[in-house]
This record gives sequence, structure tokens and C-alpha cells, in this order.
Amino acid sequence: MKAFSIVARAGSISAAAPLIHLSQPAITQALSKLETALGVKLLMRDRSGVATTEPGEMFLKRVERALSLLQAGCLRASQEGGTRNTKSDSSFDHMLTIQQLSALIAISDTGNFSLAARSMGLSQPSVHRLARDLERSAQISLFQRNAKGIALTPAAEVLGQFSQLAFSEIEQGFQELDEGMGRGAGRLTIGTLPLVRTDILPRAINEFVRHSPNTQISVVDGPYDDHLLALRHGRLDFILGALRDDLPVSDVVQERLFSDRLGIFARTDHPLVGRENLTQRELAEYPWVIPREGTPTRQYFDYFFGDGENSPTHILESSSLILIRGLLSDSDRLTMISRNQISQEQASGLVQPLAVELNDQPRDIGITKRVEWYPTAEQQRFLDTLEQVVGASDRLN
Repeated sequence: MKAFSIVARAGSISAAAPLIHLSQPAITQALSKLETALGVKLLMRDRSGVATTEPGEMFLKRVERALSLLQAGCLRASQEGGTRNTKSDSSFDHMLTIQQLSALIAISDTGNFSLAARSMGLSQPSVHRLARDLERSAQISLFQRNAKGIALTPAAEVLGQFSQLAFSEIEQGFQELDEGMGRGAGRLTIGTLPLVRTDILPRAINEFVRHSPNTQISVVDGPYDDHLLALRHGRLDFILGALRDDLPVSDVVQERLFSDRLGIFARTDHPLVGRENLTQRELAEYPWVIPREGTPTRQYFDYFFGDGENSPTHILESSSLILIRGLLSDSDRLTMISRNQISQEQASGLVQPLAVELNDQPRDIGITKRVEWYPTAEQQRFLDTLEQVVGASDRLN
């Protein structure tokens, strides 16, 4: 891929050879292998030199972004490791191999050489050798033993993150080639938070697959912190759910889709449904199911009741709408929840809101993505569909 990038920009194999310290036959063989692996012509050759084909130009952008990420990762890792201090002395990216970086990521995921070897289909000595070769190329410490196995140093964590982002960039390049050649399905991996799983996201997916039935969509449920880590390492394309007032990192951005409010809900025939002027004391007499501490809804729940004698004492913690729905339907339990999240249950007559004014601030719901994430055409079509579904919902409301 490095050879492809340099040849494409140099315009000829002979001009590229001294730049990457390879012979012309070696470069020709490397390019041939790459084109065979991808099943597409990347370069057109004639007497005047070489030029990228249309698929080649598209793939070149992904390759150069991936190589740039690796270079940035090497620089950051060197700075973190403290042994290389200048950019010219920190660019060891030209010595890296795919297997070395794959071993780094596998060790990061498993925390163990043996498990990493199993995940890669290699022997444990082979993975150990790849890890040590990577350390020698970087000239910094990347691995350290602890009570649980192998831990990555801060330098290795940085290099692993940028490596995963580079791999993700190449994977998107593969998807774009397949989409362009009409020979494969695109892929989309979405990290979801509770407020969009029951209404907006299902409608967006159903609308999208009517026009793109072959796209592989993976929806990953989980807490925000886990999603944020996965997003920053390229394992998620974006996060869909409640936005944060203060982003904890600088390499992601947020885009608002709509706003939501909280409400207090109970089963339709609950004793408090239909009653006016409910007090906190009356509400606190009933058992509750609410999200765990640290979530925005729980924070407002604690603020609403305060620390006084009117606070509920019987609390079950859960963010699972399925569990919440089951608990409400068969008990006098109450919940504080997003109105959008529970809209389907309300429309079906399973639950009803209580006449309690919470005076909460609207919560912005939207997309969180990496600062320099460039979606494929299929991924962008899904984002467009998502906005259309939200717009249609706003008009209906």
C-alpha cells in the first residue's frame, strides 16, 4: 500500500523506486499482488508512466489517510515513550508490518500472548516475536507484565489506537471498492444508547434497508463510556443517543438530531394515573426502577427528589426497557424515563405518564463520531435516512 501511494503520486515506478528503497521489479510485483487481492485495477500503465483509475483514486485516499494515521501514531507513541523527541527521529512507521500491528491489537484485546496467538491463528512464540520486533522498531517499551498477564504501556496504547483507526480506514476503502464494483454489501456498525433503540433507530433501519437491502448493519448496545472507547479505536462508525454537555475527549464531535424530555411513567391502571397535584412524598411511597448512578436520567432523578425524607427508598437499578416494561406491568413500580424511549409502550396503552411537571432541561439526542471520520457512500446514506426519519417524526408531532 505504501508503494501504491508513492507510485500514484510520483506518476511512475522508476521515480518511486528510490523514494521507498525498492527495486522496480519489487514494486511492480507488490502492485500486482495488491490489485489481485482487491480484484480491481488501481493503476493504468503506458509509456509515459502510470495513472490511477477511478477505483484507484478512491482507494488511494483511504490508503493515504491510513498511512497518515500510522505516522501520527508513531510520533505520539515516541513522545509518550520519551525516547524519541523529534518528528524526523520518530517516524518508524516505514518499518511496521501488518502482522506486528495486528499482534499489538490482539495483545491489547486479550492481555495475554497465548490468547492473542489463538485469536490470530498463530503460535505463541510467533506472537511474542512479533511483539518484540515491534518494540525494536519503535525503540520504546510497549509491553509490561502484571499480575493478570501483559499490559500495554501508554505508548503502546496510543500506537494501538492509531493502528486500529488505520485498519478501519483501509476496511472502509475495501467497502467502497466493493460498493463501486457492485459485488458486495456495505457495512455499518452503530453504538446505541437507550433513548433511540425503541423508535427512531428501528424506523431508520427499516427505511434504509428498503433501498439498500444488502448492507450489513450491526447494532451494539452498551454504556456510553464503552461506546466512546470503541468509537475512538475505529470499532464503531458512530454512536447514536443522548449527547454530552461536555465532551470528555477532543477527537470526537457531536451532531444534534432532536431534543427529548423526561417523564414519570406507570402502568395504565396504576393508582396514581390520572391524579393531579402529586407530591414528592406520594411518589416516594412507591418502588422505583431507574438507571444506574452516573447516567443523565439518574442524575436528574437524584436532583428532583434531593436528599431529604421525600426520597424513594425502594429502588431497582436498570436501563433495560424490556425489564422496565415488565416491572411496571406487574407492579405499582414507577420509573423516570425519556418520553421518546417509552413512546411505543405509551402508544400501545401499556403505560401512562403521571401528572408531574419535572421542569427538566431538554436533552439533545444525536450522533457522536470521530473528528476526521469520512463515511462511505452507504454509511452517508444511512445518516441521511436517519435525518429524514427524525424530520418526519417532528412533522407528525
